[in-house]
Amino acid sequence: MAAKIIDGKKISAAVREEIKARAAALTERTGIVPGLAVIIVGENPASQVYVRNKKKACEDAGFYSVVIELPGDTEQKTLLAKIAELKEDPRIHGILVQLPLPEQIDEQAVIAAIPPEKDVDAFHPENVGHILIGDHRFLPCTPAGVMKMLEIEGIPVAGRECVVIGRSNIVGKPMAVLLLQANGTVTVCHSRTKNLPEVTRRADILVSAVGKAGFVTADMVKEGAVVIDVGMNRNAEGKLCGDVDFAAVSEVASAITPVPGGVGVMTITMLLENTLRAAEAKAL
Repeated sequence: MAAKIIDGKKISAAVREEIKARAAALTERTGIVPGLAVIIVGENPASQVYVRNKKKACEDAGFYSVVIELPGDTEQKTLLAKIAELKEDPRIHGILVQLPLPEQIDEQAVIAAIPPEKDVDAFHPENVGHILIGDHRFLPCTPAGVMKMLEIEGIPVAGRECVVIGRSNIVGKPMAVLLLQANGTVTVCHSRTKNLPEVTRRADILVSAVGKAGFVTADMVKEGAVVIDVGMNRNAEGKLCGDVDFAAVSEVASAITPVPGGVGVMTITMLLENTLRAAEAKAL
């Protein structure tokens, strides 16, 4: 039996309508328009696509948005000065610096320069600490999007075996924390994990965030598992695809996210949620 497709576009559209309504109510009540500033350094084609999508999502939701484009040879002090300007701008409630950054810029220094109350990516060490103890201001956008999909689809996490492939600070680690906080039993796998298929076959919920096309094959998936594909890759033909061999795994899993049209659209939706939360906090 083919797996149910978890339609990220449909879920995202519904959540964005709620965000749009909350934003309009906030503006009517307080005059505050949620504002997001995105800084992009260099001309990475994938990053430019992401930034355009974020700007359009903001405009559709009734947010104020600004994109600041800096050349690829920008010095770190110039980028930090721009962040300092945005920190003081009352129209801006969220600041996002598009990653990756050119090699001459210290990524961690840039993340630390964004004030925690405007860190809508939830990468600042202070926000990471709050997430870890379950007392968060914001949640990281991609893991939060996954949790929202599971919630809306009525897929329980509590008491279930959850396996996350990947241990990045952006997805893997926070994904494991959120699943744990939802009372899942969580295993994190990575490049040093031995007998990986044996581990992944235990999963009731399998999340792949490794960035390798077709990495997760059908023999790695337990019959009836829920498979969440966070990967955004290009295959040999240049077609956008995830980490999961979608056709084969769909015959084994009970539910699966597609690429595109799955987790990716939810990531931007949760960015809007975080920006709105930051604006709402200013109204208190």
